[in-house]
Amino acid sequence: MNLFEAGLYDLAKLFLVPVLVLIVAALAYAFMSLGSFLIEALQRRRGRYHSQLAIFQKASGAESGDLELWIMQRLEWLRIVARSAPMLGLVATMIPMGPALLALSNNDAKGIGDNLAMAFAAVILALVAAAISHLVLTVRRRWLLQELRTLERAPEHR
Repeated sequence: MNLFEAGLYDLAKLFLVPVLVLIVAALAYAFMSLGSFLIEALQRRRGRYHSQLAIFQKASGAESGDLELWIMQRLEWLRIVARSAPMLGLVATMIPMGPALLALSNNDAKGIGDNLAMAFAAVILALVAAAISHLVLTVRRRWLLQELRTLERAPEHR
């Protein structure tokens, strides 16, 4: 069983770097989304916002169902990041816990600290990415659904 457990641990370790890369990518995406969200919010507040949904509808002649699909597509990556980042954070936390526990059994305080510091940093960054993405997703969904409703009620749409 020892060989089997070691093999499982080695397999799990292979995922640490890709998971950390995905967390960093999720965080970068979340901050880029937050920036565009803040710009859009400022434009809306000043009355200078031009609805991308209306522009798409005019250019394509899309019906209500097509516009709903466009909204879902526009929000898709925000939803993916908001839902998957916490899972990635958990994975990035659990993988270093094995070596930290081994270091604990060997009274290696430095080994414990090194492994736990990286684990907690990863989960914190993943949760920040998820929180930002969820905020932007929630408000942007409301904005787009309000725009859709306005387009559906417009006289030329009937």
